[in-house]
Amino acid sequence: MIKENGNLHVSTEADMTNGSPPDMVQTQEQFIEWALKEYERPLIGYAQGFVHDWERARDVVQDTFIRLCQQDVAKVRDGVKTWLFTVCRNRALDVLRKDSRLVEMDEKKLEKIPASTVSASSLLEKEEMHQRLEIYLQRLTPNQREVVVLKFQQGLSYEEISRVTGLSNGNVGFLLHNALKRLREWMPRDLAESNEE
Repeated sequence: MIKENGNLHVSTEADMTNGSPPDMVQTQEQFIEWALKEYERPLIGYAQGFVHDWERARDVVQDTFIRLCQQDVAKVRDGVKTWLFTVCRNRALDVLRKDSRLVEMDEKKLEKIPASTVSASSLLEKEEMHQRLEIYLQRLTPNQREVVVLKFQQGLSYEEISRVTGLSNGNVGFLLHNALKRLREWMPRDLAESNEE
């Protein structure tokens, strides 16, 4: 809950999930601060999947936000989530091209920090499950891996994934469908069931 012009503004889940800033964000400075707070960590994780180095991923995200500062807020406001992931992806690919080496994604490092109320044994089980899942994810094609990460780790819609990757909505759906089908075939039943929870 935030007090705004004498009125209380209650942050709703819609404010957080639709990728658009709340109405109370009006100036460019407020917009940039909001975008940093909402997307810096997910973008670092996403970039790290490309560049495989936390510091370089931070540099990629910093470049992404510098480019955001140079944009007209009105033009990117409603699609800022997609815009940020697209620019971040392109910048990460530029870094890889510059280094002329391909690095496979490491989704394990995209993992969100668990709540402190979780027991050590359940954290260990979760880490083990993620390590096992990572083995299967690495067997997917790079395109399949990327759309799976964008969909399930970053929570992007098909349309947003399409804009980030430059693939058609149909292609995104096809890649996701085939990736999930392959994962179900490869993964042991216990791991597949624990991921559905």
